Amino acid sequence: MDKKCSGEESNWLEVEEAARCTGKKAPIVNPRRWSSAANAMAVALIMTIPPILFIFSGRLDAPAVWIKSTVAGLGARGESSKKLDVLLGGLLLPGFDEQSCASRYQSVYYRKNMTRSPTPYLIDRLRRQEALQRRCGPGTDAYRRASDRLKSGVKGVDTVDGCSYLVLLSYRGLGNRILAAASAFLYAMLTGRVLLVDRGKTMGDLFCEPFPGTTWLLPLDFPLQGYRDLGEDAAESYGNVTLRNETGGSSEHRFVYMHLDHAASVENKLAYCDDHRQFLHRVQWVVMRTDVYIAPILFLNPAYQQELHRMFPRKDSVFYIVSRYLLHPTNDVWGMVTRFYDSYLKSADERLGIQIRVFVKDDKPVQHILDQILACTSQERLLPGVLPSAGGAPPPPAGARSKAVLVTGLNGWYHDSIREMYWRSASANGEVVSVHQPSREEHQRMFHRMQDMKALAEMYLLSMTDKIVTSGWSTFGYVGTALGGLTPYIMIKPEDEQVPDPPCRRAMSMEPCAQGPPYFECTRKEVDKLLDTGNLVPHVRACEDMSWGLKLIEPISEKDV
Repeated sequence: MDKKCSGEESNWLEVEEAARCTGKKAPIVNPRRWSSAANAMAVALIMTIPPILFIFSGRLDAPAVWIKSTVAGLGARGESSKKLDVLLGGLLLPGFDEQSCASRYQSVYYRKNMTRSPTPYLIDRLRRQEALQRRCGPGTDAYRRASDRLKSGVKGVDTVDGCSYLVLLSYRGLGNRILAAASAFLYAMLTGRVLLVDRGKTMGDLFCEPFPGTTWLLPLDFPLQGYRDLGEDAAESYGNVTLRNETGGSSEHRFVYMHLDHAASVENKLAYCDDHRQFLHRVQWVVMRTDVYIAPILFLNPAYQQELHRMFPRKDSVFYIVSRYLLHPTNDVWGMVTRFYDSYLKSADERLGIQIRVFVKDDKPVQHILDQILACTSQERLLPGVLPSAGGAPPPPAGARSKAVLVTGLNGWYHDSIREMYWRSASANGEVVSVHQPSREEHQRMFHRMQDMKALAEMYLLSMTDKIVTSGWSTFGYVGTALGGLTPYIMIKPEDEQVPDPPCRRAMSMEPCAQGPPYFECTRKEVDKLLDTGNLVPHVRACEDMSWGLKLIEPISEKDV
């Protein structure tokens, strides 16, 4: 007999499968519903649930089942709660088929209301970008003509048909790719280009189409041969092209390649200073490769500062607003998010996210990292201490507050250690603490479809917490934080096997850190002279976790009182 139909359920997904076998509704643990007679049993149930893993059990083969269930549940919530603005103040357009991308209009029910509102000017710019994407995107005559010119090698064509293109290459880990996508979209708006994203192996499985009536995915028959193999030394790289222009070489180019890796050469990073009015406006195709969040760097270019200020008068929420518009998980990913949230996080009085990234070989368990997590959560009063207990944790008092802790990371040892601490002993403040980890992959595999889907689901789950602790240097943590508009407590990367003092610090803003930026002034381009960007603009500062990174903040003098 199939174990899933044998009645031997061991975790919540197997309980769900057993319910399917019998035709009964699967029970859901709700930490709020304590009764005085069942306190001990409920605590034992929650604390003995084994580490939670995403097991798909064929569900991805029949997405309509869980989409229908999710939509039905949403309707019930909407009738009993305050009506929410699913269009996010005009950021989103109505009219998309909700069944094809449930997250677009449902995420507002799972995350806090917009902590930063889009400006009317930004909304207007988004509508203009959408019109450009429809007029010039794949499937149009304009795109066909542009592709033919690229294939034939025609140079110096200017923006024929009023259409020029930015192709973003898929590169490095998922966190890097998400930061790159938001950055490329911002750059495309600033320079009037159609954004086309190289789908790699997983992009189409992760995100819905953001633009109405067109696609943002680069067509599979894109005619530029070997474009995925372009590197810093390519003849078409920005550094080499500008060098040839300065030495009297040809100023006409079939395309230009922007190599903006965090470790790119100074010559290639000069692309950040291009005002798009020198020679790039005459290049119809630009191919970009980056693994960093470039928005803070764009704010340093005088050519873009006025436009950026009109779009984002609050500088500490650029990624937050752009991601709410651009990044909507596919139904497969959104199903993972909502099922886990509704089962384990929804009913808690408070949700704490702990994102763990250990920069050691194979991400093996490290004791001082666990010590740092506990020191940080204790110092910031994010987790309660525990009472000594010889016989296990006693039942919580009636009406006790519940706190759900979401742990994400490749290794499950940290989750198990924290969970066991609250399993063996009662919390010092009487809170009921439950600890959950959606997956434990052990090793990172880039561009692996299922692992990328799980990782994206976990980023969105982190964005649904009330408070969050993240690992320094981690793009995964940057994304999970900024998606939710959360200001994180960042654990400083240890330099040795000692817990840093302090173990963590509150971030200046929710914005991601731009790793590996240039340090020269665009108006002078003195590439051999390091520059303190704070002397140029007050809203770009060194990152908390990486002194050579740059971060957007909102200066105190400019914040709303």
